[in-house]
Amino acid sequence: MYKVLLTENHEDQRQLYRDLLVEAGYDVVEAASAKEALEQFELCKPDIVVLDIQMQGMDGIEAMGRILAKDRKTPVILYSAYPAYRANFLTLNADAFVVKSGDPAELVDAIKRLEKGREPAAENLATVVVK
Repeated sequence: MYKVLLTENHEDQRQLYRDLLVEAGYDVVEAASAKEALEQFELCKPDIVVLDIQMQGMDGIEAMGRILAKDRKTPVILYSAYPAYRANFLTLNADAFVVKSGDPAELVDAIKRLEKGREPAAENLATVVVK
């Protein structure tokens, strides 16, 4: 099962996206801030990271930079209600950019596109012993 680190500072939106991702079959780890996302990234070793951009304190763009400095292989999706961020050169390192819209399924679609051809991180796989 793919592990998604979902970072969203608005609890109601975080719950909406979490429920949608769980329904789509993902294991979801939540973070309410960029700082918490960095901590969870080290603890849970997600397969995909989803970062809101506008958050109190550190924003999602800075958090992405710190994550990519540690691990260039884990895909990062930035998502924001402000499509103008897509043109910001600082967001170009993201593997995908999703505009928050009336259709939250766009985030699930972006995750599915990125996971194609990738295996979940080894520590996230269940071990099956055949006797």
